[in-house]
Amino acid sequence: MKSIVLFVLALCTYNLVLAQTQLSGKVTDQKGNPLMGANVFLDGSYDGATTDELGIFNFSTELKGIQTLHVSYISFEDAYIKNEVNQLNNLQIPLKESVSSLEQVVLSAGSMDASDNSKAAVLTPMDIVTTAGALGDVVGALQTLPGTSSNANDGRLFVRGGDARETQVFIDGTRVFQPFLSTANNTPTRGRNSPFLFKGVNFSTGGYSAEYGEALSSVLNLETIDKPVEEEINLQFMSVGTGAALTKIWDKNSLSFNANYINLKPYQALISQQVNFKKPIQIFGGETVFRHQFKKGLLKTYAALSYTDFELIQEDINVLEGVFLGLKNRNTYINSSYNGTLGNNWKVFGGLSVSNDDTAINQEGTAIDSEDNSLHVKLRIKKKIDNTIKLMFGVEQFKTRIDDDGIILNQAFKNTLKNSISAAFAEGKLNIGTSFVAKFGIRASHTSIFSKTTFAPRLSLAYKTSNNGQLALAYGNFYQNPENSVIKVKKTLSPERASHFLINYLYKKEQRLFRAEVYYKKYDDLIKYDNENINLSTRVNNQGNGKASGLDLFWRDGNSIKNFEYWASYSYLDAKRNFRNYSDEAMPPFATKHNFSLVTKYFITDWRTQVGVTYNFSSGRSFTNPNITGFLNDKTKAFNDLSVNFAYLINQQKILFCSVSNVLGFNNVLDYQYANSPNENGFFNRRAIGQPAKRFFFVGFFWTISKNKSKNQLDNL
Repeated sequence: MKSIVLFVLALCTYNLVLAQTQLSGKVTDQKGNPLMGANVFLDGSYDGATTDELGIFNFSTELKGIQTLHVSYISFEDAYIKNEVNQLNNLQIPLKESVSSLEQVVLSAGSMDASDNSKAAVLTPMDIVTTAGALGDVVGALQTLPGTSSNANDGRLFVRGGDARETQVFIDGTRVFQPFLSTANNTPTRGRNSPFLFKGVNFSTGGYSAEYGEALSSVLNLETIDKPVEEEINLQFMSVGTGAALTKIWDKNSLSFNANYINLKPYQALISQQVNFKKPIQIFGGETVFRHQFKKGLLKTYAALSYTDFELIQEDINVLEGVFLGLKNRNTYINSSYNGTLGNNWKVFGGLSVSNDDTAINQEGTAIDSEDNSLHVKLRIKKKIDNTIKLMFGVEQFKTRIDDDGIILNQAFKNTLKNSISAAFAEGKLNIGTSFVAKFGIRASHTSIFSKTTFAPRLSLAYKTSNNGQLALAYGNFYQNPENSVIKVKKTLSPERASHFLINYLYKKEQRLFRAEVYYKKYDDLIKYDNENINLSTRVNNQGNGKASGLDLFWRDGNSIKNFEYWASYSYLDAKRNFRNYSDEAMPPFATKHNFSLVTKYFITDWRTQVGVTYNFSSGRSFTNPNITGFLNDKTKAFNDLSVNFAYLINQQKILFCSVSNVLGFNNVLDYQYANSPNENGFFNRRAIGQPAKRFFFVGFFWTISKNKSKNQLDNL
C-alpha cells in the first residue's frame, strides 16, 4: 500500500513538473542599466518574481495559452507583453521613466493619496482591502496612517486632535452627509461604501484646497472608477453574510452594481460577545455606478442604499438590568457628476448629491424618529493659462432639513431645523520651472441660519530639494457650523474656526517613501455650554477655544526584501481644548498623545498566498476619575492590537480569505463609567468599557465569473 502511495505521489510530481513553463528575461532602463527589484508577474495570477541586482528574473507557471506579462518599477512606466506563455523567455525589457516620479514638485503638505496615479501616493487602492484589521473598510485602512487617533469603540476618523464630525467625506467631489453606518455608543461603526468601486482616495489631514470647506480638521474624497476593464460577476460568501456584484459594459456606457446582506446572529452564536444583543445587527446594502462617455466629458451617477436594524441591552453601572436600545436606520444617497472640457484649455465639473436619512430610536421611555434631507450642488471651472499658471473658480450650495418627531418622558415633541450654506471659492496655481509651485486660494461662505459670512484664505508652497525629495508648507483658515443638536437650541451662534500651519518633507525613490510633517492648529469660537446634555434650558455660546500641535512620520518600503512590503507610521499629538461643558482646558478623550502602526504584507508565490500582519498602538485616553480631584485627571492603559490575515488563490477565479483581529487577545480598556453616587466608603465604583469582543474572526470565499478566465479576485484581496 505504501509503495502505491509513493508511486502516485511521484507520478503527480512528474506531471506537475511537465506542466510548468519557464519564464525569464532582463529588465533595464532606456540606457541599458539593470533595474533591481522590478516586479514581473503574469496578470491575474500569483506567478511572478522580482529582478535581482543584474535585472534578471526567472520563474515558472502552470498557465497555458496567451498570457500578459506585467512589469512594474517605481518611477517607470509599466510594461505589458502579451504572447503565448512558452514564448515569454529570454526577454529584454527596457522601461521608460515615468512622470509619476518626483521629477516635478507636487503639493503634498497635509495631503495623502491612496491611488495608482498620484505622484506622492502613500497607499494604492489594493492596500485599502489588504490591510489586516481593516476588514475592507476605507477608514480602517486610513487609521494606519499618521495623523489619526485610534478609537476602537467608535470607528470613525479622528484627525490631529479633532472630533470625528470635523472630518467630512466626499464622493467624486460631492458631499456624503451620513458616511457611516448607525450604531450604539461604544460599538464601532464602519463606512457605508464598498472600496471596490473606488479608484483612488485623497485624505487631507489639514491645509486642504479652497474647493473644500465646512470641515475644521480633515477632508476625505473618494473617486469612483471611470471605466471598468471588462464585464464580470463577483460572488461573496462570508462568515457574516453574503454579497454579489455585477459589471456590464455596452457602447459608451457601463454599469457596476453590488448588493450585500450582513447578519451577525450566526456569528454571535459561535463567538461570545460582551454586548447583549436582543436582535443582532442586520444590514442590507446596495450600490451602483452608471457611467456614460460623451465626446468631451464623462458623466457618472452613484447611488447607495443601506438599512440597519438591531436591539441590545447596554450595560450600565447605575441600572442593574441594563438599558434597552433599539435602532432602525434607512439611508439613501445619490450623486451625479460631470467632468468635461470646453476647449481653449477650459475644464468644467458639475456635481449634485442628495441624501435621505431616517433613524428611529427606542430607548427606555424615549422614542425619536429623525429624518435628515440634505442637498449639495457644486460647479467648478478650471483654466490653464500656460504651463506655469492654472486657475480655478467655483460655487456651491448646501441645504439641510431635519425633522424630529417623538416622545421623551411621556411628552410629545416636534422640531424642524432648516439651514443652507452658500459658498464661492477661487484658486490659482503657479509653477516656476520644475522646482517650485505655489497655490493661493480664498473661500467665502454664508450661513443662512446665522446670517453670517466668513472668508478663509489658503496657501500652499512646495520646493524640490533634490531629484527625489521636496519641502512643502501650507496655511489656511477653516470654518464649520456647530453640530445640529446645538443649533436646535440656539440659532444666534457663529461658525467654529480653525487655523492650520503645516511643514512637510517628502522623499520617494525605488518603491521607498518617507514623509515627515509638523503642524500647529489653533481653534477659536468653539461651542461652550453648561449642561452635560443639551436641552432647551442649556446656555450656549462661542467662547470655546483649543490648540493642537504634533509630528507625523511615515515610511514605506516595498523594495528591500523580495515579495515583502511594509509601512510604519508614528504620530505625536499635543492637543488641549476648553469647549462643550469642560470646566478646564484639557486633552479630549478622543485624542491620544502617541499613535503607532506597522503594516506588513508578504507574498508567498509558490503557495499563491498573501499573508498580512498589522500592529496598532496608542497611548491611554483621558477620563475624569471622581475619586481624585481634577477634570479629565486620569488615563486608560495603552491600546494594543495585532491583527493577521491571509488570502489563498484556490484557482484563477476563486479566493479564500481569512482574518483575525486582536489575535493575542489584548484586554483593551477604552473608557470607564462611574456610579452616580459613592458607596458606603465614599468611593465611586466603576466599570471598564472595552471592545464588543476581544477578537473578530472573518472567513470569506470570493468567486469571479468573467469571459477572461485569467481574471480573478486577486484585485479584491
